[in-house]
Amino acid sequence: MTEAPVSDDITLDVCRACEFVWFDPGEYTEVVTSARPADSQLPEQAREILAIAQIEADKERTRRDRGSNAPDEWWKYLPALVGMPVEYEQPFLKRAPVATWTLIGFIAAFGIRAFFNLETAVEQYGLIPAQAIRHGGLTFVTSFLLHGSLLHLIGNMYFLLVFGDNVEDYLGTARYLLLVAGAALLGDLAHIALDPRSTIPVIGASGGISGILAFYILRFPKARLGILFRFFLYFRWIHMPAYAWGLLWVALQLLGAYQQVSGASNVSALAHLGGATVGVAFWWATQDRWPGSQPSG
Repeated sequence: MTEAPVSDDITLDVCRACEFVWFDPGEYTEVVTSARPADSQLPEQAREILAIAQIEADKERTRRDRGSNAPDEWWKYLPALVGMPVEYEQPFLKRAPVATWTLIGFIAAFGIRAFFNLETAVEQYGLIPAQAIRHGGLTFVTSFLLHGSLLHLIGNMYFLLVFGDNVEDYLGTARYLLLVAGAALLGDLAHIALDPRSTIPVIGASGGISGILAFYILRFPKARLGILFRFFLYFRWIHMPAYAWGLLWVALQLLGAYQQVSGASNVSALAHLGGATVGVAFWWATQDRWPGSQPSG
């Protein structure tokens, strides 16, 4: 630990080994506001301290200008503008999420290929409750890969990318894929149970991804998530822990399930809730069984 004089009245504590600077109460503001062109006459170490302090002050000012709790990465505004949650800090992963990347690549390739003749693809390979075992039950798999629009595909792949890597990192590849498959299957069965005689195809990976979301929320309840509140030209970031966002998500799915049962919605919220049930079961079965690191924040 060494001392670096900044002015006649201020001397900062500097650790050269760990590169930390300690500010006593009030020193940070005084150092930043006292910076002047004449500071070029200060010792090099003091100038470095001032530069670091100025950078931090600029970052904090930018954060305030963009709204409370705004994330640092500009690209996170893109999903947030369409109502998707964002992670504030990407947790450290012990391994590359190869299974998640592979799933995204395969689903995207299959879904984009189907867009060239989507109506036929859905009729042939969508899951029809009244014909659930057609093609030898293959439609349980193909319906997971099909999506109704590019926005539908991008939305599901976003959730898979953001939340799937952490879940895969904790569970390992085999258990992770089992979670996705089980959640997708139970989600389909929940949808079929509503009206087994329906001839309307259902498609999308939402059931399997809902299992991932449920596991993430329960395994990492304090992970920092944010949503962007919009009212005309007014924007405000709302910061919340994962468990709070999870409660909001469950409430929306219950409302969606009511609308689905009453015939007011064609979104299968029951499939989402069915898939989430598998995520809860996996969390219960695996808690405290093997170590896993929690996202920071």
